[in-house]
This record gives sequence, structure tokens and C-alpha cells, in this order.
Amino acid sequence: MVRGDETLTLTMAQALVRYLVAQRIEIDGAEWPLFAAVFAIFGHGNVTCLGEALYEVRDDLPTWRGQNEQSMALAGVAYAKARLRRQICIATSSAGPGATNMVTAAALAHANRLPLLILSGDTFTSRLPDPVLQQVEHFHNPSISVNDAFRSVTRYWDRITAPEQLLQSLPQMVETLLDPADCGPAFLGLPQDIQARAYDYPEAFFEPRLHRIRRPRPDSDDLARAAEIVRAARKPLIVAGGGLHYSGAARELAAFAESRGIPVVETLAGRALLPHDHPMNAGPIGPTGAHSANALAREADLVLAVGTRLQDFVTASWSAFQNPDMRLVSINAARFDAAKHRGQGVVGDAKVALAELDTLLGDWVSPPDWTGRARELYGDWNKALEARTAATNSLPSYAQVIGAVNRASGPDDRVLTAAGGMPAELNTNWKAKGLASVDIEFGFSCMGYEVAGGWGAAMASADSGAPGETYVLVGDGSYLIMNSDVYSSVLTGHKMIVVICDNQGFAVINKLQNNSGNESFNNLLEDCRIEKFVNVDFAGHARAMGAEAEAVSSIAELEAALQRARAAAGTCVITVKVDKHAWTEGDAWWEVGIPEVSKRESVLEAGRLWDEGRRHQRRGI
Repeated sequence: MVRGDETLTLTMAQALVRYLVAQRIEIDGAEWPLFAAVFAIFGHGNVTCLGEALYEVRDDLPTWRGQNEQSMALAGVAYAKARLRRQICIATSSAGPGATNMVTAAALAHANRLPLLILSGDTFTSRLPDPVLQQVEHFHNPSISVNDAFRSVTRYWDRITAPEQLLQSLPQMVETLLDPADCGPAFLGLPQDIQARAYDYPEAFFEPRLHRIRRPRPDSDDLARAAEIVRAARKPLIVAGGGLHYSGAARELAAFAESRGIPVVETLAGRALLPHDHPMNAGPIGPTGAHSANALAREADLVLAVGTRLQDFVTASWSAFQNPDMRLVSINAARFDAAKHRGQGVVGDAKVALAELDTLLGDWVSPPDWTGRARELYGDWNKALEARTAATNSLPSYAQVIGAVNRASGPDDRVLTAAGGMPAELNTNWKAKGLASVDIEFGFSCMGYEVAGGWGAAMASADSGAPGETYVLVGDGSYLIMNSDVYSSVLTGHKMIVVICDNQGFAVINKLQNNSGNESFNNLLEDCRIEKFVNVDFAGHARAMGAEAEAVSSIAELEAALQRARAAAGTCVITVKVDKHAWTEGDAWWEVGIPEVSKRESVLEAGRLWDEGRRHQRRGI
């Protein structure tokens, strides 16, 4: 590196890293690094230049070695979610399979509107050594590499083919990562020869910059129309989404709901916006939600959707809202979401928009009988919840396992899950004790997120100085798909408590298979084409990776093991066999494709039942 009067001669990789380190962010009045950590697996495409640059800043921007490119990127996503999108992680891989391993993680971040910076090695722009190791050649277009696969799953995509391009690309990339409406993953392809090339960069480019998340104010006319719709409502309902978390608007939501007497139902991403015992909490909505929430949704004449993209597990495939006079008002930072399904869109920050809407409503309040009905329904729902999650001496259900973990947890703890049967069971059976304490990854429903995400969430908790445990709830199927970050957490000292529910297969998909009239096939191990059945020793496997681990066979044993895990210094894994046929049944419809022609009458009958649900679908645009 040579220092000039106003320029710095740096390689492209050095300049990239220096710029990332210079980015700062304000969180609750304090200054933090915007880019909190790098998850890296090095190969020929990123070790010689990017690796050299990261080494020089290792004390300012820590680099953590992952075990799998997909899982380390998933850990970065979970870190960002735990930090409410205010700090961002970087995942870097070599070219070829290292890069394509991260496409799934990018898609998860994109679906969930979460920031992640992906840096991948790329082929040589000179093309002189072509075809290079791991290059996939396209006969019709030599400029294509596997990194083009990221175009469909990122909010910002660029391939740096000249070192000076960083001057334009990096500020735009950061703005995308921080934009409340466009937030999502960003990708930079880094050709190997360009990583090494030097350029005289302006010193000013590397001056520290303090970022603040914008709070776009809504249009006054849109707010006025929304207020008019709300004032006309007799049965209003708030659908609270994850955007309220990222806006930091949980307190405003609670105050608005209380003062206006409007029941609140939460989406999966919006879980733990209100504590379980909050007087306006009516439970989670949708096919995996509470009877109380879905009953209110069917009657509501106004749905005030705040910070939600209205995914099908929120809207019951748009059959949840059955009142023909229902009006939809959508408050969202993203115009795309605010405009869905003929709603009155209010494009702006949730915290600001709720405050301004509250002012416009004057002395209006919801009719007391509607608020009372919500509380009555929620009370009935809670009686059923207590019965489902109570400990028994029988083979445990998912609900009973969740009840045990819930009883063991405190308000500072975080619980995390993703695909399989666990998201539905956690959504409907978890009693939130602390704000933003639940991470149910059901935007992309990615098997394998659980353990990787737990590592990232535990890291975020440690970096922010937050107290509390990180609980990971995972089925045996997801654990077998991706489990190596148990080892990562042991190596790095980021403790998590992993509870593996073993039902010997993909049991919730077997349930869907049966509910659609089909025979059990290729989901439960007992229904698969296998030569020899083997019971996996999950506890032994976890111990081999350095974790403390034990197997339990009852809820009483699980509760004792959870107390030992809480007292332990490092990562603990507890495995418990669960009933593969015991599920919490939802009462909202969800659309899946049922064959219109089949040799089985059970399939045809299932199709007729599904058609009944389809009659209630709201026809949107």
C-alpha cells in the first residue's frame, strides 16, 4: 500500500474491506459497526486477495470460519434478524460450488426481507486461463458464471470487473441493505484477477460514515383516507407483522391497540410484538395460528395490516377474511406490500404512521362488545393451549415439548425454528415473554436454518451484550440436513440449547399427505424404501462435535435436562422422541394442489373438501 496526497493505492479487495469497516450505524443513540462479522470458507477464489485483506482488519471486522457455505450464510441472516436489521453480516466463498451453496441462504434472506452481504470469487475477466477450476462454461455467453444464479434471489447484484467500480457500487449496495422498503441480500461477484488489481482510490471514500435507518413519513392524503375507513369500522382487527419489529414500533403498537380497543393478531414474523398476556393480544393468525385470531379475522370489517407482506400462512391463502364488507388498510414501508389486494395503502414507516393515524382518529374507539369478544375468545384459546402443552406421562407431542421449553425460558431468551412441523407448533403454542424473542423462519421455510440460525442468533446476543439463552427447536429431518454449526458454536463459544424432536421422518409432510387423501409414502422412515432401519444416536453425534448432550424420554426428564443445559457453560443438545401423529390442528384453510383425477376416492374427497375452502378466497390483484 502506497499513500499519496489524496489517494490510497489499494487492491480492489483491500479497498472493499476498508470501505466495509468504515461503515457505522446508530442504534438507540450509540454507534456500532454496520458490518458486524464475516463468515468465511476460503478457497482459491477468495483466499489470496480477499483473505489477505480480511486478515489486516481481523480485530475490527472479525472473521468466523464456517463448516458449510449455506449454513454460515444462514447464520448471518439470523444474526441480522436478531439485531432487527441494524447490523449486517458478510458471507464469503470461493468460486463454483462454494458460491452456489449460498444461493439458498440468499433466497431465504430475500423472502424474509433480511440483509446479508454475499461476496463470492468469480472467474477471470481476462479469460486468459479459461476454463479455470470450478468454472461452468456457457457456450453461447462466456460472461456467465454460476454467480449469475444470485440475480433472482438478491436485491442488489453486481460483478466488479474494474477496481474503480467500487466507488459507485458500494454506496448503492449499502443503501439497499439499509432501505426499509428494499431491504434484502446484496451480492458482489469478485473476479480473481480484479481482486488483485490496484487502483488509486480517493482517501475520502474511506472516511467513516454513520448511517441511520430512515423513517419515511406517509402521504397525508393516504393517511386521511385510512383514518376515514378505520372510523367507520365496527369490528376492526390489527394484523401485526415483522415490519413493526424492524421499525422499533412494538410500544406504539401496544399503545395504539389499547387506546383504540382494537384486538391484535400476529403474523409468524410478528410473533412476540406483544407479550402473551397483553390485554389486546388475540393470538397468532392463519392455518398455524389460534382459534381466537382466526375467528376474529372471519368477522372483521376492517383489517389494519401493519408491516406484513400478507403471506399465505397469514391470510389462510386469502380465505381468512370472510366478511363481505371487510376493508383492508395496509401500512408498509414497501409500496409493493401496501398495494396488495385492493387495500388502502399507507406507504411509510410503521412507527410514524401509527402515531399520525392515531392523531387523525380523534376520540374514536372500537365498540366495547367487539373488544370483549376478542378477550373471551382468547381466554378460551388459552385454556386449550394450557391443556395441550401440559406435561403427561405419554410419548411427548411437539406441543408438550414446546410447553416445557417455554416454562424453562425467561423474557431475555430467544427461541428459533424453521421448517417441518415445528413452525406451526411453536407459532400456536409459544407464550411470548419478551419482545422480539421468537424467530420462526417461515418465509422460505428452509430446513437447515435452525442450527445455523441458532449459532448466528447466539453470536448476535453475545455481541450486543444481551443476556439470555438461545433455544433451537428442530426436528430430526432438519437436523440431519444441516447440523455442523453445533460444532461451530462449540469452537467459537457461542452457546445455544438445541432440542431435537425425533419422530423418525418428515412427519408433518406425512400428515399433509394423509390429509390430502394420499397414503403414507416416502416421508416417515417406516414408509421409505430402506434396507436397514437405524435409530440415529443424536446425542452421541452432538457429543462427537464437542457439545454436552443427552437423550430423554419424557417431559419430566426434558424439564430436568433443560435446567442442566441452562446451567452449562457451552452448547447443549437434548434429544427426545416424540409422537409422529400428535399435532395441534389448525382451523384455517390453506391452499395446496389436490389432483382433479385420481384412482383413489380419498383423494377426490379431499379435493371436494379443499374446494369448500376455496369458496371463501378473497379475489385480489
